[in-house]
Amino acid sequence: MMDSVHRFLLEDLDIRGALVQLGPSWAAMTSRRNYAAPVRELLGELAAVTALIGSNLKTPGRLSFQLQGHGPVSMLVMDCNEQLHLRGMARTALAAEADTAIAGIDGLLGDGQLVLTLQPESAETPYQSVVPLVGSTLAAIFEHYLEQSEQQAARLWLAATADTACGLFLQKLPQADALDPDGWNRIVQLAATVRPEELALAPETLLTRLFGEEEVRLFAPRQAIWHCPRDEEKVRNMLLSLGREEVESMIADAAMIAIEDEICGHEYRFGPEIVDELFPPDGRLLH
Repeated sequence: MMDSVHRFLLEDLDIRGALVQLGPSWAAMTSRRNYAAPVRELLGELAAVTALIGSNLKTPGRLSFQLQGHGPVSMLVMDCNEQLHLRGMARTALAAEADTAIAGIDGLLGDGQLVLTLQPESAETPYQSVVPLVGSTLAAIFEHYLEQSEQQAARLWLAATADTACGLFLQKLPQADALDPDGWNRIVQLAATVRPEELALAPETLLTRLFGEEEVRLFAPRQAIWHCPRDEEKVRNMLLSLGREEVESMIADAAMIAIEDEICGHEYRFGPEIVDELFPPDGRLLH
């Protein structure tokens, strides 16, 4: 089932994992974006890992990852809430037909950093962490982050195309070495044989193919969706906060106010009538 996070457990080895598979939601997220293939693939990998980590949110809130750099891609953003409502975008100077040889973290971002922001609904101020880009792939960067934050060995395989964004995650739990000293190494070696296109296979098929000799418990999937509805009221409230004089000045300069919601890809356009709609006159002099 696409657009889902499938968690599983290798019970006899105390190793847990998850398979993220995004299909229609990923295609919808990028349908109006004309990204170069390497940019789209990197953003898709970020979408998969965000859904994976976001599925651990226990309370209402929003988890956001920003990859910032000084290369052809200046920023990648992906966030989700506890219901796995995803949204994201890339800010890039690369044209859609750009040379596909420009790829990977180094080629696209150059030097940069990963910023994690967690905003619980119950808290006024968000938790923010800045993570150095340790690793030459997005999978390596997040492996390092997860190992540092959870103090457990972790491995990650990511792949994205125009149609799918997928990820396979493994984490070594505290009793793993006691149960089987070679278990973790064996499972990682088996998982490392996965081909990118196999990550989109049905979970039962993929896990049986990779770990056919092991006891795997597969849990019920959690659905993930791209959720970026238009919100004109929010934009109107933003204009209202600017005041009548500022909005009149914007109309005078361009005859039309055009505001782009960059992360969702929506554009909001308002003509001169917006001034009186937002700031109605106190009354009219009849005679």
